[in-house]
Amino acid sequence: IVYIVRDYFLDAFKEAVAQKYSHVTCPDGEPLQFEFVTQELDKIPSGFTLNPERQKPWGTAHAVLMAKDVINEPFVVINGDDFYGRDSFRIAADWCFAHEGGSSTYGIVGFEIDNTLSESGGVSRGICQYDANGRLITVVEHHNVLIEPDGVLRGDNSQTGERVELKAKDLCSMNMWCFTPDYFTKSAEVFVQFLKDNIMELKKEFYIPFAVDYMIHNALAECDVLSTPSRWFGVTFKEDRPAVVAKFAELVKEGVYPSPLY
Repeated sequence: IVYIVRDYFLDAFKEAVAQKYSHVTCPDGEPLQFEFVTQELDKIPSGFTLNPERQKPWGTAHAVLMAKDVINEPFVVINGDDFYGRDSFRIAADWCFAHEGGSSTYGIVGFEIDNTLSESGGVSRGICQYDANGRLITVVEHHNVLIEPDGVLRGDNSQTGERVELKAKDLCSMNMWCFTPDYFTKSAEVFVQFLKDNIMELKKEFYIPFAVDYMIHNALAECDVLSTPSRWFGVTFKEDRPAVVAKFAELVKEGVYPSPLY
């Protein structure tokens, strides 16, 4: 497991992880291995000068680049505070094992929209558009996605500005990606292009969907869309927390997970 964190809380984070997970073993009985890397503003390619007023991190794709020296095999990227479900990890693991030889084909685990909604309000979701072969074309961000009083699921299309009807089974990205090490080289190249346009910006971020979209449309890579039946849990609003806690308790009661987990 590779954790990508900010330098100012690295030591405290290492200690917390060691205390909680040092006894955890892999299926083969070997201890679970951890790596820690940091994402900082000044970790950019030579030839660029950072805007001294910038405080915002460079984004998720930049964060993943920080792990290039500790990963040498296919890997999965997730948000550290989201729950993706056992099936999602099994699907991602199967993809990784199938691509151990390395390639310029990546994967995105797509969740059915109705498995990701919040009961507390509208959410933003990136809807996956893909071809007949299941290859990603692009991810289109939709805002304020929710089931409206008439029972129809709708969201605001960020590209057209229109409020559009969505299908409950449409696949959306919850930032669960599968990559081969080849991704690091290509992503670094895209980051250079990004910085040429945005080095003096204070808030522009280098996101994973942007990097993958650039690669797809410049014939640098392809991306498989991997459908998962799992529900996604996350605390988008503070009001979501009780429902999420209850869902975890339900999974434990059903025997999906033990309690305590480790």
